[in-house]
Amino acid sequence: MIHIKPAIPSDAPAIHYIMIKAFENDKDKAPPSSALKETVESISSALYEGERALIGYIDDQPVGMVRFQIQKTSLYFYRLAVLPEYQGKGFAKALLKTIEAYAKQNDLSRIFCKVRAAIPKNVSLYRSIGYQIYSENFVQKPNGVKIKVISMTKHLTS
Repeated sequence: MIHIKPAIPSDAPAIHYIMIKAFENDKDKAPPSSALKETVESISSALYEGERALIGYIDDQPVGMVRFQIQKTSLYFYRLAVLPEYQGKGFAKALLKTIEAYAKQNDLSRIFCKVRAAIPKNVSLYRSIGYQIYSENFVQKPNGVKIKVISMTKHLTS
C-alpha cells in the first residue's frame, strides 16, 4: 500500500531520482523531456519558492511523485512520475486522487495538466479518471523543435 505525504525541500533528491528514472523511459522521444535536465538544486529551489509536491512511499521507500502549483482557482500538476518497476500498479492514480482531494479541500474548481501527444499512455491514464482534452497546440523548444502538447482538465465538485 502506498503512503503519500507532502514533500519538503530536503526531499528534492528523492523527487529528482524518481523523475529521472521515470522519464528516462521516454528519452527517445524527440526532443527528450526537459525533466531530464532538471537538477536536485532546481527542484529544491522550486520547492522553496512555493512549488508543491507529493511523494508516494512503499515501506518508507519513495516510489512516485507529482509536482504542482496553485493558479488562482485551479491546481496545475506536472512531472507525475512513478519508478518503472512500480508503474501499472495504481500508484499514479493514487497520487492524482490525493491532489484532487487537496484541491477540493482548498476550494479549487479544477485540475489541469499538459501532456506530450507523443506519449499516448499518459493521455489514456488521465482520461481513465475523468480528465478531458481542452486544447492541443505546438510548443517550440529552444532548439527549434516543435512538440505537440495536449492540455487536459478535470472539473471538481464539492
